[in-house]
Amino acid sequence: MTEVRAGVFVFFDLVMAGIGICQIDDIAISVLATVIGHQREKGWILVDAGWMAMSQDRGTSRQEVNQGYGVVCDSRGRLFDNIILADANQEHGIIKVRRGSGATLPELKIGDRVRILPNHACATGAQHRSYHVVRGASDAVEGEWQRFGGW
Repeated sequence: MTEVRAGVFVFFDLVMAGIGICQIDDIAISVLATVIGHQREKGWILVDAGWMAMSQDRGTSRQEVNQGYGVVCDSRGRLFDNIILADANQEHGIIKVRRGSGATLPELKIGDRVRILPNHACATGAQHRSYHVVRGASDAVEGEWQRFGGW
């Protein structure tokens, strides 16, 4: 054994999926975001999750498939085909269609919720005080796991 990735093993993430360690369906961490606006002329859906919520880790930018700041799912965790959090500033994210895919943006209204799967589970988790635990496609919170700080 030459490498241990203990933090990633708990949840997996898009970088691990990109190198074949897991499938996207195995990723057990997401950030719940709310649609806060549209810029239809630009092909954007705006959400309240920017790089502070997702971490600024762009680990998939060096992989065969660039996942932006994360891939977008509906609130129950079902992937939207070729829809990514393509850009982000500190507090807001921009959902777009993956360039060249031919996909179309989902019909999301202001106030709708989406789950965003992160590039890096550890860096994303470090941005939040706790984990809200849900089971599968449910949106019912079954528990809250406090994070610890410091190394």
